[in-house]
Amino acid sequence: MNYRLNEYLKKNTEAAPLAVFRIFFGLMMLISIIRFWSYGWIDKLYVKPSFFFSYYGLEFIKPLGNYTYFIFALCGISTIFITIGYKYRIAIVTFFLSFTYIELMDKTTYLNHYYFISVLSFLLIFLPANAYYSLDAKLKGTSFQKIPAWSIDAVKLLLGIVYFYAGLAKLNSDWLQKAMPLKIWLPSKYDTPIIGDIMQQEWVHYVFSYTGVIYDLAIPFLLIYRKTRIFAFVMVVIFHVLTRVLFPIGMFPYIMIVSAMIFFDSSIHHRILQFFSKIFRIAKANFDTGKTLNFLPSKTKIIAPVLVLFFVIQLLLPFRYVLYPGELFWTEEGYRFSWRVMLMEKAGYANFKIVDKETGKRFYVDNDDFLSPFQQKQMATQPDFILEYAHYLQAHFEKQGHQNVQVFVESHVALNGRLSTQYIDPNVDLGKQKESFKHKTWIIPFKDEIKGL
Repeated sequence: MNYRLNEYLKKNTEAAPLAVFRIFFGLMMLISIIRFWSYGWIDKLYVKPSFFFSYYGLEFIKPLGNYTYFIFALCGISTIFITIGYKYRIAIVTFFLSFTYIELMDKTTYLNHYYFISVLSFLLIFLPANAYYSLDAKLKGTSFQKIPAWSIDAVKLLLGIVYFYAGLAKLNSDWLQKAMPLKIWLPSKYDTPIIGDIMQQEWVHYVFSYTGVIYDLAIPFLLIYRKTRIFAFVMVVIFHVLTRVLFPIGMFPYIMIVSAMIFFDSSIHHRILQFFSKIFRIAKANFDTGKTLNFLPSKTKIIAPVLVLFFVIQLLLPFRYVLYPGELFWTEEGYRFSWRVMLMEKAGYANFKIVDKETGKRFYVDNDDFLSPFQQKQMATQPDFILEYAHYLQAHFEKQGHQNVQVFVESHVALNGRLSTQYIDPNVDLGKQKESFKHKTWIIPFKDEIKGL
């Protein structure tokens, strides 16, 4: 076993696929930052709100007012350096830190693909993506046409985990037996050109559901196998273009399309680089040195355990939900960071009641005074949001001079087309409840059952 592992670690491959991946990754991220800025979302999501929902243990990460623009600017500039491969290591570290800071500023904006970008950029810190066809290689006068095979396989493995785990998550009774939540979402796409009419048909909802499962579970293996690779890539393009047309998920479909290209042989990537070379008048031949990059043993001793730990976490973290009782979709304890993509539709409301414990006097909070409409929508169906907001309200009214403040919530939630039912125990003073990784006992148990992983 050790012999095979050592042999694998010594195996080299063409660096072109990783160079192309670096270029497309940098470009996609640059476009994403420009798009986010141009739509005014920085101001809307991170400057105007007066309250932000934090991740447990990371409450110190907050938007910086108007200085938040600086973080986005820094992130955007780093993507340019990544694309051209200049000061790559500093650039990718800067991008990882700035992008992850942006992601963690407000839990309200959490999306699986933001998490994917943070995870991927962390992985790229340890890969020699600037060894070939980069400004770093040109300035140093040393271009490595071959790099360790594991540096490309690591990206393939991460993509495989994302797809496969997303497929496993779809193996539940709501998705397979009820076509939920697609049965809720797709009919609203009636105005989509060409395909809008059939979006009303129930059989289409089931076709989409089962196709989604099969696609996610199979696509990593189809991309790896040479004979099915072209077919698989066509499926990647069709699948992600269709999801982009039907759902407002930003740049994520395009990011996944260009990422899948890393599975192709190096000959295709050399053609892509040759195309870039003609456009920008780059002498590609200067990079084709035939040299091989070999990591020093001291460097390998650092990188190897980091990457092993990285992938162990990626493999295990999505299953942390088994440590909690109750229905995952209802409690959402262990739901985030697990590649559970578009699996549920939750709608609800949460009315907060402030009570003076001594006198019994009470009044209801107008959530519009503290939260944006988007924040209210997210808060109403997620217990950790409800708890954090309750603590904020308690502190706010105590500062105003109110005594013996208790915070109760009257909330109802509907999950995947079910009737709305009571969500949080209305008799529990949330001001006394502490946030932790423990199960929140004040969540009213789910009245139904969703079978699956």
